[in-house]
Amino acid sequence: METLSYGNRSHHPQRLPSTSPTAFSTIVLSAAAAPSVPSRTINPGAAPSSSKLSQLTESLKLEHQFVRVPFDHYKKTIRFNHRIVEKEVSAVISAVNETGADGVSCDEAVEKLTSLVSRLQGLKRKLEERSLTEQLQAQRCRARLDHLESADPENLSEWSNVRLKRILVDYMLRMSYYDSAVNLAEASNIQDLVDIDVFLEAKKVMDALQKKEVGPALAWCAENKSRLKKSKSILEFQLRLQEFVELVRAENNMRAIAYARKYLAPWGATHMKELQRVLATLAFKSNTECATYKALFEPKQWDFLVDQFRQEFCRLYGMTLEPLLSIFLQAGLSALKTPFCNEESCIQRRPSIT
Repeated sequence: METLSYGNRSHHPQRLPSTSPTAFSTIVLSAAAAPSVPSRTINPGAAPSSSKLSQLTESLKLEHQFVRVPFDHYKKTIRFNHRIVEKEVSAVISAVNETGADGVSCDEAVEKLTSLVSRLQGLKRKLEERSLTEQLQAQRCRARLDHLESADPENLSEWSNVRLKRILVDYMLRMSYYDSAVNLAEASNIQDLVDIDVFLEAKKVMDALQKKEVGPALAWCAENKSRLKKSKSILEFQLRLQEFVELVRAENNMRAIAYARKYLAPWGATHMKELQRVLATLAFKSNTECATYKALFEPKQWDFLVDQFRQEFCRLYGMTLEPLLSIFLQAGLSALKTPFCNEESCIQRRPSIT
């Protein structure tokens, strides 16, 4: 497994205290259902169904990411298909107008129209394929809503078991265990309840960055340009800077200057300091001993870009940066007493209320 870098930290699965499978499930599911308000004294005589209903209500409050990710992915697909249609239709209309202009012979007009018919047929095939993708994504959204609607105090145990499997798939995907995540999702028949295709989309970009290729990442930025601009992301700027540094490393200074004029100059109004620092590398070589510029040529810059892309990707889809399993375990271990709490050496104190 290849561990991805998060800033200055490397995320490895943390070793947890020895816990039985049953206890492990209890910790995760209790954390998932833990209310976000201060605990209250429960009346022992209260009906069990009322307690289960309250637990279920609190659990459903944590499903924001579960619904938002497929919905955002669905909207992105619709917008992409709309842009394709607009571009192709605009090109066809312009070509038809040119065909009807004066001075065009009948043979030339027939040839151009035949070409346009072939182009429209190609667009139709492409839209049929994209329509199928839209239907699958709409089905996924519907399946998730149905899953949430199926939650009931009477089948809370079964519903929570499915949720635990979803959390485990999420953890595997984030830790790059893609095959294991796919196998678990298929075995549990929860393909529509997990975001495998979304993470695979991110994997392609991260794999390219680890190979020192910025093309797929720049294409991803172009696809999500409006949303990234709205969140004031500078990921594209950082990718462009790295591509400039690589041209300088290859001692292709003239091409680097042309690249800077085309792609870096527009960022000058808001990021002049960073631009000045990077452009100064033209006066240095990659083997420079000057610490200020030596750092720009270090391989860890690519790890930084992988980390930045991952953060922007999660922010774009409203995902948590940490795996859900880690978040729920931390909450569960904080809320539940562990075997260590029964030892005499364990000091139990009530939290002070200020």
